[in-house]
Amino acid sequence: MNRVTGLFVIALFVTNGFAGTPTEHEGNGLYYYRHAEPGEPRLIECDVAVYGGTPGGVTAAVQAARLGKKTVLLSFNRHVGGLTSGGLTATDIGYKESVGGLALEFYTRIDRIRGFRPSQAESLFLTMLREEGVQVLLGRCLGSAEMENGRVVSVTMETAETIKADMFIDATYEGDLLAAANVSYRVGREPANAYGESLAGQWQKISWKNVYQFCRLPVSPYVQPGRPESGLLPEIASEAPGKPGEGDFKVQSYNFRVFLSDQAGKVPFPKPHGYDPGRYALLARFLNFDPNIQWTLNYTTRPMTDGPVQMRKGDSNNAGSFSSDYVGGNYRWPDGTYKPGSFSKLPPARRGLPMPFRELYELRERIFQDHVSYQQGLMYFLANDSRVPEALQKRVNRFGLDPHEFEASGFWPHQLYVREGRRMVSSYVMTQANCESRVTANDSVGLASYSMDSHFCQRVVVEEDGKLTVRNEGGFGHGCPKPYPVSYRSLVPKRDECTNLLVPVCLSATHAAYGSIRMEPVFMILGQSAGAAACIAIDDDVSVQDLDYAKLRTQLLADKQRL
Repeated sequence: MNRVTGLFVIALFVTNGFAGTPTEHEGNGLYYYRHAEPGEPRLIECDVAVYGGTPGGVTAAVQAARLGKKTVLLSFNRHVGGLTSGGLTATDIGYKESVGGLALEFYTRIDRIRGFRPSQAESLFLTMLREEGVQVLLGRCLGSAEMENGRVVSVTMETAETIKADMFIDATYEGDLLAAANVSYRVGREPANAYGESLAGQWQKISWKNVYQFCRLPVSPYVQPGRPESGLLPEIASEAPGKPGEGDFKVQSYNFRVFLSDQAGKVPFPKPHGYDPGRYALLARFLNFDPNIQWTLNYTTRPMTDGPVQMRKGDSNNAGSFSSDYVGGNYRWPDGTYKPGSFSKLPPARRGLPMPFRELYELRERIFQDHVSYQQGLMYFLANDSRVPEALQKRVNRFGLDPHEFEASGFWPHQLYVREGRRMVSSYVMTQANCESRVTANDSVGLASYSMDSHFCQRVVVEEDGKLTVRNEGGFGHGCPKPYPVSYRSLVPKRDECTNLLVPVCLSATHAAYGSIRMEPVFMILGQSAGAAACIAIDDDVSVQDLDYAKLRTQLLADKQRL
């Protein structure tokens, strides 16, 4: 095994130069973006440049370095590991036998697939990068990409560092580098007729019909119950929902995967700056609407039960009709734009950057802080508001934030769960048919197997049994019968768009299929395969589209990838 020798560099670039509005979170380091004032211009040359400190970015960099390539990993924030080191440690694994290669190595070395600590995950990721001599640059925000004859020549960071490489890998959750390279992408949901998907579009009927729907009770969405003229309660969209099967530009909801403790020394849920209990008026009404509702503080599918949140030691997720998912708060996160309305015909794919990166990052910072305020306020509300039933409030207060995790950001996760950003559009689009093994890709670079899973995309007013009430829409969880191959072609752009870029995270897939693929172990698997492909393309002096798949398959099998 050839390993690159060299200096393992962690360059943390944090300044007070952020141009956005100062927030109450500056003191505890809880933020998405702080603008880095440029230093002296510097050129960094390498074989493979990986942008994105996600698990897919880590495995891409480790694999490329193990194959003898000088590799640089650039992470947007001060961390590596994305959600796996940012709170999501109740790993969504699907079929265990689908996991191989570096993903299996990671879980073997950390000694478990689920239930490890976020700090343990980040420490192991850093160790794996250090062992292979990967140059790691933290706090590097993409400023621009230089293109020439359909190739990325170099990328320049806000720090004024320019990275020149033969091959580039976009391992971000958002797909920022692919957009800078003018590669086609989509945001939102395709209509059902675009790819013949029963889970596509709005109001699908095969999954989650009665789950987290306010127990199907006629909870009024209006400030004064039954009086539309009084206005909508907060956190309910005024936009009219579309018809069944129609697509839209809405994005499934995000949240923070908080890490909880019920032990002595736990940190009480903080009261966010500007806390407004009125923001949770819909939840307050629901909590007191019917005494027969059973509050589980966990996932539930039984009638007349609800979360309203998940409370357990360690990684705690959304679990309820009105829960930690901030429904509708993220529509502009992927590329800065959002167009209301619905459509029955699939619109053309997008290309390019609708706004400059710095403007987009500042917008995301505001969205990030709004998610912090929403979720911290929710937990503070449940723990302290008099409208919360006493027994439920007592159970909530058994827990608090774990004092041994995320200390630098006030014990709150530094990573927002970006469940879906841009999705590349390449010559091969993974669809629901792939997930259901009705169509099988013949150029596998790894297996996915988790259920097709989407969180809610909108909370809207509907009419049921002659009454106007509130319902959530867009959630589904539909199983895959067996592990299925992810196509190599779904990781590479169209030939006429970019020939030296691989995209293992925001790969080419529909919203329905991405709901299964978007799991951290799969990102590790696809990242490793992208790293191997980059090396073969360099060695053979070919584009990623002309890569000899037989060579890639041989390499991946040698590295214990399961195909």
